[in-house]
Amino acid sequence: MIDFGFDKIALIGAVALIVIGPEKLPRVARTVGHFVGKAQRYVADVKAEVNRSIELDELKKMKTEFEDAARDVERSVGNEIQQTASDLDNTWKGLDDAGPNSGQHEGWTPPPPQYKHPKKNWRLKRGAMPQWYKQRHGVRGKAQSGAARVARFRPPRTSA
Repeated sequence: MIDFGFDKIALIGAVALIVIGPEKLPRVARTVGHFVGKAQRYVADVKAEVNRSIELDELKKMKTEFEDAARDVERSVGNEIQQTASDLDNTWKGLDDAGPNSGQHEGWTPPPPQYKHPKKNWRLKRGAMPQWYKQRHGVRGKAQSGAARVARFRPPRTSA
């Protein structure tokens, strides 16, 4: 790129002042600045586009590498599963060939299932209800004594 030092810029300014004149110089300088700014924005846009295309190419390469690695892992896992399944089948065939009278699995019964508490928490369920729903359906928010409940629901007195 062209290197402009202070002395070159001062020389160009002096020549422009003589040639253009002091009346038109501010307008010309503004126009030149406008065009220089446009040129800089255009160069920055081109640089950004080139960088994006380079990054896109790199991402495509990474994508293909990851896909290849995933296929390799999938193949190796599939081979291991197939080998394990064949070993398990061979083991079961060996047990079946031994026969029921061989004593290996005679008299064996699986243990009964153990009872497991469902762990339901009614307080948690009641706490999950929205406050407006509780108020609309009369769910008590605070504990009240019997006398307070009677006083609350007592019909109003009529003055006669």
